[in-house]
Amino acid sequence: MVFGRSVNRTSAPSLAMTYRITLERNTLRFAAAHFTTFGGECEPIHGHNYDVFVEVEGELTADSWVLDFSETKRMVAAICKELDHRFLLPTKSRSLGIEERDGEYEIAFGDRRYVLPESDVAALPIDNSTSERLAEWLNGRIRAALSASGASNIGRVTVGVEEAPGQAGWFASDGPEG
Repeated sequence: MVFGRSVNRTSAPSLAMTYRITLERNTLRFAAAHFTTFGGECEPIHGHNYDVFVEVEGELTADSWVLDFSETKRMVAAICKELDHRFLLPTKSRSLGIEERDGEYEIAFGDRRYVLPESDVAALPIDNSTSERLAEWLNGRIRAALSASGASNIGRVTVGVEEAPGQAGWFASDGPEG
């Protein structure tokens, strides 16, 4: 009894503890060319020096960390390197005509045509090369790399892609399958 009332001694449901690490900038960046399509229009080809932000939430391992910062940074930097100094080609675009042949891509929008060597292109299974879609693609690649490394304690993964200071697109996914 407390103050004359009976007290329910059953324990309250425990809230799961979530921990988070963040990684950003420095080695998590890439420079790439692209254009986006929107409302029947297509931007001119231009480029950005993209910065990438990653937040990983999860339970602590036996070593009392979510992930090793250095190893995770190397993993994400390697994915960013795949995009560095490439043209970002959204292969699922409904607005672009894309043909791959003889080691090059021909990209068409209306009366505009671009021919690029395959080695200069990062062909991405996205519908537009917006920061949001790049963040989503990176999120999937990071999740796959974490899974392949044996990380089984991961909950939410959030990725931001900043194409200019103060201008970023974000994507978050929950659970082991995203």
